Amino acid sequence: MNPKNIAVIYTSRYGTTKRYAEWISAELNAPLFAGSEIKPGELNKYDTIVYGGGLYAGEIAGIKSIVKNFPRSLVLFTMSLADPNITDFTPVIKKALNPEQLEKTKIFHFRGGVDYAKLSLVHKGLMAMVKRAAEKIPPDERTSDDTGILETYGKEVDFTCKSAIAPLIEYVRAL
Repeated sequence: MNPKNIAVIYTSRYGTTKRYAEWISAELNAPLFAGSEIKPGELNKYDTIVYGGGLYAGEIAGIKSIVKNFPRSLVLFTMSLADPNITDFTPVIKKALNPEQLEKTKIFHFRGGVDYAKLSLVHKGLMAMVKRAAEKIPPDERTSDDTGILETYGKEVDFTCKSAIAPLIEYVRAL
């Protein structure tokens, strides 16, 4: 596929989604846009949109504008603290995309990071609730995500990994 027919768009609140988007854009030699900067009509210029958004409170940041102007082909990547190898993101994906859109979408999940000092008040409150919920689970019944939250709460952690984008790059290049 001709690289000019691909655009990488992202919505990033704290920077990790943007970091992945920059890596993907560079690897694909594709233009990069912040979701807030691209006009809906501009999406029609591209055959494939690679869109990245962080997961917050069970939703994909910025996905609504993509869904309203659904591209011919969507490659979606999500970002969260959860380990994508053991976390089921199906409920979030089904909430964001209808069955027809799901058929036209290839989905990848990446692990991000967090700096608690930079979180908004709302996100600090949400993370505190998640921590309290994890603390109530008996230690032998906690998932690795529960344990991870308890071990990293209040700290700065970064799980981003450039090599994680390889399957996405391979997929897009094969289109």
